[in-house]
This record gives sequence, C-alpha cells and structure tokens, in this order.
Amino acid sequence: MAIIVNEEKGIFALETQNSLYQMQIGKFGHLFHMYYGEKMVPQDLSYLLFDGQANFTPYPYESNNRSDSLDFLPQEYPTSGTGDLRSVALDIENEDGTHVVDLRFKTFELMSGKYRLESLPSFFAKADEKVETLKIILFDKISNIEVELYYGVFEDRDVITRASRITNLGTASITIRKAQSLTLDFHTGQFDLIHFHGKWTMERQFERLPIRHSTHSFGSNHGVSSNRQNPGFIIADKNTTETSGACYGFNLVYSGNFTATAEQSSLELSRITLGLGDSTFSWRLVTGEAFGTPEAILSYSSQGFERISQNFHDVIRQNLSRSKFTNTSRPVLINNWEATYFDFTGEKLLDIAQSATEIGVDLLVMDDGWFANRFDDNRSLGDWYVNEEKLGMPLKDFVHKINDLGLKFGLWIEPEMVSEESELYRAHPEWALNFPHRKPLMGRNQLVLDMSKPEVIEYLFDCLTSIFDQANIEYVKWDMNRPITDWFSKDLVNGRQGELQHRYILGLYDLLERLTSRYPNVCFERCASGGARFDLGMLYYQPQIWTSDNTDAINRLKIQYGMSFFYPISSMGAHVAVSPSHSNGRITTLKTRALTAAVGTFGYELDLTKMTNDEKAEALDYTKAYKAYQKLIFSGDYYRLENPFDTECSSWQIVSKDKSESLLTFVATNVTGYPPAFYLKAKGLDKSALYLVEGQEYYGSVLMNIGIKLPKLTGVYPSVQYYIKKSKRAGKKQL
Repeated sequence: MAIIVNEEKGIFALETQNSLYQMQIGKFGHLFHMYYGEKMVPQDLSYLLFDGQANFTPYPYESNNRSDSLDFLPQEYPTSGTGDLRSVALDIENEDGTHVVDLRFKTFELMSGKYRLESLPSFFAKADEKVETLKIILFDKISNIEVELYYGVFEDRDVITRASRITNLGTASITIRKAQSLTLDFHTGQFDLIHFHGKWTMERQFERLPIRHSTHSFGSNHGVSSNRQNPGFIIADKNTTETSGACYGFNLVYSGNFTATAEQSSLELSRITLGLGDSTFSWRLVTGEAFGTPEAILSYSSQGFERISQNFHDVIRQNLSRSKFTNTSRPVLINNWEATYFDFTGEKLLDIAQSATEIGVDLLVMDDGWFANRFDDNRSLGDWYVNEEKLGMPLKDFVHKINDLGLKFGLWIEPEMVSEESELYRAHPEWALNFPHRKPLMGRNQLVLDMSKPEVIEYLFDCLTSIFDQANIEYVKWDMNRPITDWFSKDLVNGRQGELQHRYILGLYDLLERLTSRYPNVCFERCASGGARFDLGMLYYQPQIWTSDNTDAINRLKIQYGMSFFYPISSMGAHVAVSPSHSNGRITTLKTRALTAAVGTFGYELDLTKMTNDEKAEALDYTKAYKAYQKLIFSGDYYRLENPFDTECSSWQIVSKDKSESLLTFVATNVTGYPPAFYLKAKGLDKSALYLVEGQEYYGSVLMNIGIKLPKLTGVYPSVQYYIKKSKRAGKKQL
C-alpha cells in the first residue's frame, strides 16, 4: 500500500518508490508534518518535535507547556491566529474582523485512485497505475470552518500531489485572504532555494540562493504565471548537484497569479509555501459554500536535480497533459511571424508554403494579421472574422491550397484581448477590464477581456468555433500578449473584487475545456509573449508551449536549460530563425540553430523564400534528422551535461527508456585558440553494453566515465551532435 495509517498513534505515512512523507496528530489535535525524504520504515517520529524552552512565544490555552507553541512546531497546514508567526497556508477573516482559524483533526478517508478537482486542471491516474488518495479533514469548532486536505500518491512516479478545500459550515460569511495549496516544514536544514527568474525574451534564468533567517517570497501578480518567475522551484542541500544530494521539487497546476515563500525560522526550522494569489486576493464564502485551491505537486530525490526533472517530465507526459499529441509525433511547422510580421498576403504565404515543402515541413501556421482590419498591433483584436481581401480568397479555399501542397494548416489567435479600435469594443466596452472613472493602462495597445463573465466566454466560443469549422484547421497557436493590471469587474460587488483574478482563470479554463474537447484532433500550442504562461495548468489542455519570443539559439541555451528542470522537452516550442537574429542581431550557423531547436517541438520561423538552394538542402537534412529522432526526444530521459550559466558551452543528452539509443548535443559559446582536448561524458547508458558512435564501438561505462573526445571546434558558435545506438554485437569485446 502507498498509504499507511496507524490510527492509535495518529500517524499517516505516504510512500512512493523512493520517498516517505509522514504526518502525525498532536496531543491537542493539530496536524504536524513529521518527515519528507528518503524512503525508510515508517515509525513514530514524535521525538523530533521541539521540547525546549519557548519563552515569550504564544502557545495553546489548553497547554501548560510553553514548548507547545505552534511557532516552533512543524505544521501540515498552518493558519492565522494560532500563534504561528511564520508564513501560513490559510488566512481567514471572520465576519467580526478577526483573522483566526484554529484547525484540529476531525477524521480521514482512504480512497483508491486519484482525487479530482472541480473546475481546475489536475493530475490524473491511469487504470493500471498504483495511485491512492488520502483525505484528512480538519475543523475549527468555533467558526465551523472545515478544511479537507487531499494527497494523491503516485507510487511509481515518485510524486505526491496536494490540494485543499475550505468549506464554511457556520452561520456567518467569511473571507479567505490567503489559501495555499502546499506548505512543507522541515525540523532542521541548511537549504538552498533554486528558482527561475526572467523577463520577456529571457525566461527561466537559473538562480541559486541560500535560505537564511528571512523570507524569500516570489510569485506573479501579472494575471499569468509570468516570464519573471515560475511556480516551479527547488530546495536543496548545500552540496546537491545534478547527480547527487537531496533536493525537493515543487510546482503548481495553475496559470494565474501565485505566491511562493521559503524561510528559515529563529530555531533553524525551514518552511516553504506555494499557492495561488497575491496581495489583493480574497474570496468570500457564505454559509455552505466551499473554495478549492489549485493542485500542487512535489517530488523528492536523493540523487540530485536530474532525477527530480525526470520525475516531473514523466508524470507530466503521462498523467497531466491530455492531448492526443502529447505522446505521439507532431508536425514540423513553419510560422510566418518573423518572416513577414503583419505584412503578408495569401500569395506571399503560399510562396513560403511552397518553399516549406522543399525542406520537409509538414504544417504552415498563419500568425497574427489574418482577421478583420489587423494590419498592425493597434486594432481589431476581438473581431474574429477572416480578412478575405488580404488572403485573396475565403479561408476554406486558402487552406485547400495549403493542403494541396501536402501541408497541414494552423492558425494564430489571441482571444483574451480586445483593441479599443475594434467592433467588439465599440459594442461592449464593459467587457474590458478597467478601473471605474479612470483611463485604462495599455499594453501592446490592447485591453483584456473580462474572462470571468459568462457572456464573454460564450462570445469567444461562438467566434472561434465558427472559424475552426470553416476549414481544415489542424493546429492552433493561442497567444496572450500583455500582463493584466486593471483588475475590476462591474459584476463583482459586496467586497468580491479580490475574487476576479481567480475567476478570470476559471473562465479561461472553461473555454479551453470546451474547445479542446470539441476539437480533439487539433494540436493546440500555448503562447503568452513567449513563455509568460509556461505552466502545468496550460499543459493540462495543450501539449506544447512557445518557450520564448527570443529565437536566438545562444540565448535559447540558457532559457531551455532553465525550462528543463520541470518541463518535458516535448512541451517546448522551439524554431529555427534567421541569422542575424531578430532578437539580438547575433550571427549563428544554421547547424547550431537547428540543433538547439531540436530540443523541443521543432519548426522554422523565417522567410524560406530567401534561403539559397544549399541552405534548403541543409535544412532538409536537419528536418529529416529531427523526424527520425522525435520519438526519442519526446519520450526519453533528459540529462543536463554542461551548464551554460557556469561554462562557455552547453550540452545535453536524451536517452531512451530502454537505454538502446541516445542523442547527445554540444554547443560551444566561446571558442579559444589552441584549446585542450575536451572529453564529454555521457549519462544514462547501460554500463556493460556496447554502443556505436559514428562507426566506433564503446562500452557504456567508457562513454560515461571517460567520454567522447570532441573534435576541435572552430568558427561562430560551433556545435556537434552524436547519435548513440546500442550495438547488435553481444558478448564481451576483447582488447
């Protein structure tokens, strides 16, 4: 069993293949977190609880022992008003204005399979998997507030999911000011925090900081999970590396505002929290109403960061992303954005499509500028009808022409936005988010539709289905190009404005659920000014996300490195763009651009009609190679070999689950004169097996302990890739 309960001692133990998570009910009914880490035999760990002097700290009234202060004890779901002065999981404002909720254990329930959440994306269990659910119910008998804590234990995946549900069973209304999905306390620990900061065109930048006697708080108040931070983060022992040491990974299945904290208390206890919300979040609950938090996921590794990453990659691919395309082949595409921007016609796109057939491309994506009067980014968002004059024909006829060339067709949309200069805004200005009596803040000359309004969702659903039903559309790129700032909706009254941020996301999820269910054969890609909404909530509905608007291959090395800690390679949109780069003017070889873009879904984003015949022939080779390796890239175990933040190179490897084949890539970001020999050590291979590398045989142990001797690399950002395949020759190779 994955869940073990000792009712007599009040112990709950959650076991995965390599980890143990343990809780225990305290003497006054508080639920304490006792342990999370390396798997061991569950036993009574109450000896770990603090029992020293706790002068000048608050403690429960019923106790005559000052060491019972909750400020010094590891709590499973800490709350406001109980004497815990650290970051709490739940802050409730009662009708009398007090902020207190004192939760004590009430009961528990064991369930086979995985719990599901209402109106929110969450991980799911397959029929043949060993997954169990524990529900623990806590209760405040004064305010009659009940909290259900849910734990989903994916035993073979080495992950645990958590969520909570708060119900007001009292006679008075309450207001939730903070409701986190995850809190984790450690009795001791000198940890580092690894988080992934960034900005537009430089997302997921790796940063490692010591957790000291202060609170590290990060998150997003942009209305999206954001390009500046990401809900995925790690805490690790000081000596943890890619391949050794203890570490814990956390992430949130949510696409809006979030908050995460990491702190060390005065007695060296460490605490992390993760959940939705920002400083303006609130949610009012009248009698009988309930509120559910988004799902958090956590995983422990005693073998360094790469094992954490592989755990997340596997569970996302197998137990989160529902698209039929998640674990199947996907088309190599050409997107016209950097080729033409808004300046295109149907004829120009057909020329690009014709050139695309010469380099093995499977699909053309028509980006922004195909609808209404959309000739720049100042107008027409919200007016979702085809500009047939610009295309020179109806959309159905245009798509037929693309299909006749042997290509599939995809379309760009940005449904959450509206332009002031649009028919929609003139008809429904009240549908745009805006503070009363004020001019709105602008972002990319556009406003944001109030996705909490059912009528907005209905309008968008009707518009988009009308377009999708017109032609053979097999791919949709869903964009979102500004942060959300003007948080006000006329529909939310009586102190409910703080609910808008979450209601927006619920409306968005509702629209995504309806569209992806109606069009299961359409491959949806997420984009938000690049990677500003790269999160687990989006991957539930869409199998891939545009990683960054920065298409420079060398900048992408760091961006994709950071992404790889939590998100599978199959989810990363990556394209071969023009050189010099539109992002920064850098000149890079076609080979390096292609090998870097092959760490993801692979496509092209440049004017193919301007490529020479030699360039097209070279591109065709890269396209063919990617298609041959795509299954391996999408399903294999990913290893980070060289860190681009610490070295003047970047290298990564993908190894099939059965260790029969591997793809190893190296990019030099600085080339020096008279360089020493460089041996690149592989990972993840079968030590005793023979492997073929460019016609030569090597034992797996040799490749992993000594490595492949790289050729002398010269020129501008040179790169090399090796396909490694297990030899058919069995037996011991003689010297």
